[in-house]
Amino acid sequence: MLEKLRRGLEKTRKSFLSGLVRAFSGEGVSGERTMSRMEEFLLSSDVGISTTEKLIEKLKLYLKENRAESDSELLSVLRLEISRLMEKRSVESLPPGRRPHVILVVGVNGSGKTTTIGKLAKLYASKGEKVLVACSDTFRAAAGEQMEIWAARAGVEIVRQKPGADPASVAYDGAEAGLARGSTVVLVDTAGRLHTKVNLMEELRKIRKVLGKKIEGSPHEVLLVLDASTGQNALVQAREFGSSLGVTGIVLTKLDGTAKGGVVVAIASELEIPVKYLGVGESLEDIVEFDPAQFVEALLCDESADRSPAGAL
Repeated sequence: MLEKLRRGLEKTRKSFLSGLVRAFSGEGVSGERTMSRMEEFLLSSDVGISTTEKLIEKLKLYLKENRAESDSELLSVLRLEISRLMEKRSVESLPPGRRPHVILVVGVNGSGKTTTIGKLAKLYASKGEKVLVACSDTFRAAAGEQMEIWAARAGVEIVRQKPGADPASVAYDGAEAGLARGSTVVLVDTAGRLHTKVNLMEELRKIRKVLGKKIEGSPHEVLLVLDASTGQNALVQAREFGSSLGVTGIVLTKLDGTAKGGVVVAIASELEIPVKYLGVGESLEDIVEFDPAQFVEALLCDESADRSPAGAL
């Protein structure tokens, strides 16, 4: 998993390390100018205002109480504080309990939702789960065909209807089929939507209600898929969807194609919703369960310097 993270975060890591070099250049690590440059660097890396303020406060407190001998020492403090800010209560990917475990997947168009469902299906199937996908995205052209391709690649079953069918009806059929076929995981795909589209958000609530009638307590999870390359917009979407739909977990995608991976830090530290998965590539296996410590190690370790923290500094 760590190797996948390193590869997926390559652009973000290079941006972070070069930014840190600039922040530490020209003055001792305890200087005010260094802290100012560090703050500017964190903000430009999409770490977010609130999280940046917390990190700078921690760094200043450390410098007040300790004599930092080197920039690498201060970087170690930064790594530790980022890890602490991102820690959330332990969330099992598939907690024990009633089966099938129903997961509703939501997000805006272009966030990588369909691809993510295929990756999750493959991940769960590799753990021995019997997975079924319900394609409730009945409006987007070729959405069903795309989902069928991903389901076939993952080796899982799929339930779908004709384009234009009632999405809640497909979700119901998926839940019913999951029960009948002995599925242990049911992934429910939904049409991409903006959180500002009231009618589409109501449609999601209808899907939730239908699922709960068929399988008590479902959906057991609501995963929000966010495109990391949108930076702080992803944070806004997370807040809006979270308040409207009771999102229980976040999947951040397209980390391999952006230098804005710092938004993972912002989302993981500022929201009550835990980050659960990271999409780090285009292949079916390129998804990892989120671990704050490993994320920070992949982000702030320079492989060219024996993978030591900030070797480039």
